[in-house]
Amino acid sequence: MERIWLGVLYLSGWHISSCFLRQYHYVADPKTWTEAQAYCREKYTDLATIQNSTEMDQLADTVSSSGHNSDVWIGLYSVVDWRWSDGYNGSGAEYRNWQNRIDNEPDFYSFHQFCVNIGSAGGWWDDSCSISYPFICYRGTQLEPQFVLVPNGKNWSDAQRHCRENFIDLATVRSGTENQEIHSLVPSDAWVWIGLSRDPNMYWSDGSGYTYSFLSTAPLMRQVVKLRIEPDAPSVDMNDPAVKANILKKLQDRLKEKGMSGVTLKWREQPDGKVFHKEKKSSRKKTEL
Repeated sequence: MERIWLGVLYLSGWHISSCFLRQYHYVADPKTWTEAQAYCREKYTDLATIQNSTEMDQLADTVSSSGHNSDVWIGLYSVVDWRWSDGYNGSGAEYRNWQNRIDNEPDFYSFHQFCVNIGSAGGWWDDSCSISYPFICYRGTQLEPQFVLVPNGKNWSDAQRHCRENFIDLATVRSGTENQEIHSLVPSDAWVWIGLSRDPNMYWSDGSGYTYSFLSTAPLMRQVVKLRIEPDAPSVDMNDPAVKANILKKLQDRLKEKGMSGVTLKWREQPDGKVFHKEKKSSRKKTEL
């Protein structure tokens, strides 16, 4: 199983440990999550557990009193267990075709991407299950499926229900051949749901039950912004990694100048693997951020 380590945005590269009486200790020594866990267990009790809003405020006060205001590690982590909607676990059940150019999927962006879609380039993306997309069902049998595109957009759960009521289930993809077959059904510049998903499976490092969610006290907002950029020279390759990184840095610096902190910028790669595309009716280019 894969694991994803979850951190709260307070203090980059710094770490928190928790004692039995929930006395939080600020540790100014950059480590990975696993290293931080081992350090806290050796020197204190464990990485910080947060069970209510009072403890969240206490932890925030501990960090802010240190004079820093970026990310810290806490003890919350997630065990990643991907499952197919029809329960298939035979040969090919572990096949994955994650989109891995720039986005490095699955990236679990904003802690709520538990369902999987496939883009028109054939790569897979983890995404919020509440988004409406077309979807792929199958008829026939698990071993000899016939894939069907349903063009009407639905969230993942409604898509699953529709497939089970009208076909067999959402599509299970067991090989590159099946992935290519499904890929051929995906409309241009679109994403469609397939049958892969996972449960939240949230745990605290010290074994405490996961009940209180500090994420709900300060919800993370995700916004897609379209940019229209005219390069200084026509020969500039706007999809060059160095060019994109430079633009992203300038945008981030501009936000800081405007006093906007705690904002993370990330390019959204399109299904064809590119970020920038020429507009059809002009020489300008645009992308999504």
